Amino acid sequence: MSELSELARLGSATVYEAAGREGIVDAPLQRIVPGSRAAGPARTVLCGQDDNLMVHAAMASVEPGDVLVLSMPEPAPVALVGDLLATQAQAHGAAAILVDGAVRDVEELVELGLPVWARYVRVRGAGKDVVGAIDGPVTVGGQVIESRDVVVLDADGAVVVPRGRVAEVLAAALLREQREADKREQLRAGALSYDLDGLRERVERS
Repeated sequence: MSELSELARLGSATVYEAAGREGIVDAPLQRIVPGSRAAGPARTVLCGQDDNLMVHAAMASVEPGDVLVLSMPEPAPVALVGDLLATQAQAHGAAAILVDGAVRDVEELVELGLPVWARYVRVRGAGKDVVGAIDGPVTVGGQVIESRDVVVLDADGAVVVPRGRVAEVLAAALLREQREADKREQLRAGALSYDLDGLRERVERS
């Protein structure tokens, strides 16, 4: 299994903890396609405000496995993506789309099956007039995302792993997964996290 597949399987919460509680995209993201999860290198797109010209432009740059990260100067309930753009992204091999704005055509997006996360669902359409930037740094939910950083997305939200830390964070996440599996067995046998994590002492000595 590849590094990216493993990160997707491990999920955003485990990766976030393994990264030292760094990289969280602190935004109210909606997962559009039920049950979906993804991980891949970011293809970052900075659009003009309420404008998706650069989303169309980015389709010419999508590489297989990319996570398209679409942003504006200020997040707004304006649809940067609908089913036609998502169809293009899927046809060119995108792994997922993260929209710090709105999407529309939700039923069609679900049927298409390409994993999509968005801050809003709205029918309001975007303009196609403002030239922005592709593969520059963007900020989503307070998190700076550089082109080719790895974005991990699932039901819990999104976490970003700097491209230079992927192997380190993956190793730490796998170790955490094993430790949690061992702990889960103890909890099933009746042990308490109150004791296993040394929390009883914190309470009783206060």
